[in-house]
Parts: sequence; structure tokens; C-alpha cells
Amino acid sequence: MSDVSVRLADTSDRPVLERLWLMFRHDMSEFGGVLPNPDGTFRSDRLHAAFMKADWAPYLVTSGESPVGLAFVRGLTAPTRVLSSFFVVRAVRRTGIGLRAVQEVVAKHPGPWQVAFQEGNVAAVHFWRRVATEIAGDTWIEERRPVPGRPGVPPDTWISFVVPAKTHG
Repeated sequence: MSDVSVRLADTSDRPVLERLWLMFRHDMSEFGGVLPNPDGTFRSDRLHAAFMKADWAPYLVTSGESPVGLAFVRGLTAPTRVLSSFFVVRAVRRTGIGLRAVQEVVAKHPGPWQVAFQEGNVAAVHFWRRVATEIAGDTWIEERRPVPGRPGVPPDTWISFVVPAKTHG
């Protein structure tokens, strides 16, 4: 299962991304204690922003014919891009697909990047440190920041790195 494709999603991909989003938010509920809405959905402001805001980009990750993940980028015109949401389904975790997907997404937008995760999500801690090292060697930094508007929640861990522009030659 090493084949992976990452492409900018369009409106026809939205139903697939909505279903992947539910899986992502379900996984994340373990770390934030967030319960579903009465209709069984989760907060979806980032999903909507990825499709509606000009400064955002939604990406669909596939393996063969199967959708296996998503990546939402914000700050496309800002000095620093943020990988606002990233998810791969459990069946492809630890296969290298996640790392390759992140590498493809960030390569499309060279420059400074940041990604946040929760320290309690041990798998994410290892994954994002590995991603940063693979992309930036030892030049990435890590810091903890309070979650805005949520004083009772542990701080997020943020990793920052720079993706160099490809040189042709």
C-alpha cells in the first residue's frame, strides 16, 4: 500500500472529504474530550474554510482508488503556511503514506510552515517530529502554545520548519 496521490480537492470531492473529516474528528475527540453534535457530526469550521476561503486549500490523499486522507492548508498568502488539519485512515498508518502525503503537500507551497498537535497524542508526537526531520533535517523548532479561548486545555505543541523551493538545473 505504498502508492499515494495527493491532489487539490474540488467541490466534487467535498462529500468524500466530509466523511474523512468525521473520521478525523472522531480520532481527535480522544484528546480533547469533544463529543459529537446532536446530529452525529463534529465541528466543521476548518472543513468549510478549506473550501470557501481563498487563503486555504483542501487536499485529498488517495491510495489507488481509495480515499485515505486529507490535508487542509491555511495561510497560502501569509508569510507562514499552516497545516491546519491532517489525517490518514488507520489502515494506512505506519506505511509511509502519511509522510509522503505531507511531503507532497508542503512541496506545493515552499517556505515557512507550522503544524500543531496535542502532546497527549503520542503517535502524532513521533509522526510530526519525524516529518520535520525528514523535511528540514535538524533545522526545525518545537514549542508549546496555549490553545486560544480554551484555558482548561493543555497547550498545543507547534513544530515549525522551512520547505525550500525546488531548484531546476
